Amino acid sequence: MVNKKMMAILFASGTDNKLSELTIHRTAASLPFCGRYRLIDFILSSLVNSGVNRVGIVAKNNYQSLMDHIRMGRDWDLNRKNSGIAVFPPFVLNTARDMYRGKIEALYTVLDFMTKTPEDYVVISDCNIVANIDFKKILDEHIERDADVTILCHSNYATTSKRMLVTHDANGLVTDLNFAEMPTAQKKIVSTNTYLVTKKYLIEEIEKAYSRALFDFEKDILFQAYKNKRIFVHKLEGFTAIVDDIKNYFNESMKILEEPIRDQLFNMPRKVYTKVKDSVPTLYGAKSEVVNSLIADGCVIEGRVENSILFRNVHIGKGAIVKNCIIMESGEILEGSRLSYIITDKEVVINEGRELAGAKTYPVVIAKNKTV
Repeated sequence: MVNKKMMAILFASGTDNKLSELTIHRTAASLPFCGRYRLIDFILSSLVNSGVNRVGIVAKNNYQSLMDHIRMGRDWDLNRKNSGIAVFPPFVLNTARDMYRGKIEALYTVLDFMTKTPEDYVVISDCNIVANIDFKKILDEHIERDADVTILCHSNYATTSKRMLVTHDANGLVTDLNFAEMPTAQKKIVSTNTYLVTKKYLIEEIEKAYSRALFDFEKDILFQAYKNKRIFVHKLEGFTAIVDDIKNYFNESMKILEEPIRDQLFNMPRKVYTKVKDSVPTLYGAKSEVVNSLIADGCVIEGRVENSILFRNVHIGKGAIVKNCIIMESGEILEGSRLSYIITDKEVVINEGRELAGAKTYPVVIAKNKTV
C-alpha cells in the first residue's frame, strides 16, 4: 500500500572521509555490505516496505556507482512516472556552483521538490544505516504525539566521536542533545541521524536557518529546537548499525555472520531489496573448506574460508587461507596465500604465496583494482 503521508530525502555522502580507501571511488551510500548489498539498500527498502514511493537522493561526489546501482529505482519498484526516485546534484543555489556545506544548505536546494509534493511528513536520513525499519509504526507514533521531529535512535555504545547522544523523559520527549567527544564505555541512546519531520515545520526551519547562513542541521536546528519544540525519540528494535569508519564497517559486517543478527535483518516480512544480478552458483572444489562464512553467487572456492564474507565472483585458490576477511566482488586470492583481518575492495588480486595480516582493532584495506 502506498503511504501518501510520507516522502524521504536521503544523503548519499556524509561519512566518506572516515571510510578512506573504501570511498575513493564511491559514496558511502553505495559501499558494498553483507555479500551482495549496498548500504543504501537498507534505508531504501525500509521506506518502500513502509509504502513510501517518493524519494529524493542528494548526491555530493563520486556518485557514478550509486547511479549504476539504483538504476532509477527499478529493483525497489520506484521507477514511476509521478513519484519514484529523484537524484539531486550537490550544488547550492549560487553562481559559483559550490557544493553544499551541510544538510541545511542541501535541504534548501530541494525545497521546491518538497513544497510541490502532497506528503505532510518527511523522512531525512543518511544512507549508512543498516537496519530493517517500520516507518509506518513511527509515523503513527509521531502523529499521536503531535511531534515536530522524531529522532530514530538505538541503545548502543558511541563507537566513534561525534555520535549524537540523546536524553529523554519517560514520555520520550527529548530533554538534551550532545555529541560524544570520544567513544563511550557504557551504552547510550545514540541517534542514527534518521529523522521523521513534519514537513511544514521543516520548511520553516530550513528557510530561517539558511537566511542566517547556518548549515548544520543537528547543531543549528535540533540543538536549539528541543528546548521549546516537540522533539521525541523512537528507539529502534532489532539489529541497528551505523557504518561511519573502517573499524565499525568491519565489525558490523562480522556481526552478520551470527544467525540471530541475520534473522533480524533478512528473515522478516519486510524484505531487503538490491540490484538484481544474474550469477551462476558458487563452485566448491574437492579440497575446499568453508566455516561460518557468507558466500555470494559466482564464487570459486578451492582453499579454506573461515569467518569471512565473500562477494560475487571471488576466487579462492588452492591452499589459500582466508580468515576474518571481507573480499569484495571479483577478488582473486591466488594459490597458497594467507589473509587475516583484510578488507579487499573490488577486483583486487593477491598473488601466490602472499601473507597479509591486520588485526580486529585495525583491519587492513586493499584499495580497488590493486594487485599485491
